[in-house]
Amino acid sequence: MASKTRARPDYVCTECGNEVVKWVGRCPECQAWGTVVERGTKQGVQFRAEPLTPTTKARPITDTPPREARHWPTTIGEFDRVLGGGIVPGAAILLSGEPGVGKSTLLIETASKVAATGAKVLYVSAEESVNQVRLRAERTNALHPTLYLAAESDLSTILGHVDEVEPALLIVDSVQTVASAEIDSLAGQPSQVREVASALVRLAKSRELPVIIVGHVTKDGQVAGPRLLEHLVDVVAHIEGDRQTALRFVRTLKNRFGPTDEIGCFEMQGDGMREVPDPSALFVSTREEPEAGTCVTIALEGRRALPVEIQALVASTHSPNPRRVVNGVESSRVAMLLAVLERRCEIPFVDYDVYVSTVGGVKLTEPASDLAIAIALASAHRKVPIDPRVAVFGEVSLVGEIRKVVSESQRVSEAKRLGFNQPIGSDAQKLSDAIASLGIEPPKK
Repeated sequence: MASKTRARPDYVCTECGNEVVKWVGRCPECQAWGTVVERGTKQGVQFRAEPLTPTTKARPITDTPPREARHWPTTIGEFDRVLGGGIVPGAAILLSGEPGVGKSTLLIETASKVAATGAKVLYVSAEESVNQVRLRAERTNALHPTLYLAAESDLSTILGHVDEVEPALLIVDSVQTVASAEIDSLAGQPSQVREVASALVRLAKSRELPVIIVGHVTKDGQVAGPRLLEHLVDVVAHIEGDRQTALRFVRTLKNRFGPTDEIGCFEMQGDGMREVPDPSALFVSTREEPEAGTCVTIALEGRRALPVEIQALVASTHSPNPRRVVNGVESSRVAMLLAVLERRCEIPFVDYDVYVSTVGGVKLTEPASDLAIAIALASAHRKVPIDPRVAVFGEVSLVGEIRKVVSESQRVSEAKRLGFNQPIGSDAQKLSDAIASLGIEPPKK
């Protein structure tokens, strides 16, 4: 039944697809500047939905038989860890990451592992040709007769390939480059991304066909397109890494079938992505003699406790503005710890350039690394090396106290397993006491 005719919103945000009636400089939904453009006035008819008789009646939740999600292992242990044990039939998985980080390489290896079990896998590439994908598969030793390749960017043609091949796993690379002929816009626009993602999710649910979708990211590291894309899928996984290092981390931002605090560790090599089941030795130096200005902390990455070495260098300077250079840690936390060391522990840094870095290119953002940074700075200033068997963790407050951190028992167990016999945590109530227990004395007045 038709009601009154109304005018649709004339402006739309090109970043998130939010519709507004009048032009604004900043989108009220995604807070992006300069993304609201005029779409043109269109007239539409508002319809009122009529109730229909459902084909299946609703029943109490207690009468619904429990159905446990069946995880299908891909035989890639680190990827299965992130997904909660494997791929669930009918699941829609979104894998995002920066260009060149290894998304396509990881997925072609996943496709080959699944195809090695005899199941059919359809890999659809909307960005590369079949020959380009074949070269990557040959380089990573991922050639199997049950792995099918298709270079298509039209949604209807992709669905036709699915009907013809009848795969057990579908991989689409990527959702921003696939377009539907029913939508009058270019590929990558919010309307196209919504339509393509909705069609792939409907395909996954109706056929119990797991679908892995590759998603581009913006310069801020967010998934490009409307946020509806992340709401539609069941799993949102993100692969991150530094171009200067070969280490890659895969973590889940959303997972309906498993935990969201697991990470998978890989190493990018010439022949593909290789699993790193125990990355403990990647972030610690292998020197024989202890050096001043180094300290090991136990950091948590997901559910994993990893030892990370923090190095500090303190050099005297005559500049009125001493330099503060950091790599792998937050500059604001280093500035705060320098103030605490000078005020509470009487260790001055006003006439010194300070450099702080982590080993292996790992990034530390949790407060548990405060104690290790402070001890490394004190060790570098007083030129006193730390016992290599010591591992520290704890949050340092502005009054110089050491606070407890999450999963402290797990950090202690991991430190002892790796040979650190002297873990220092929140047992030391004050930062000055922890520094003194390691033989670092404040300067004499």
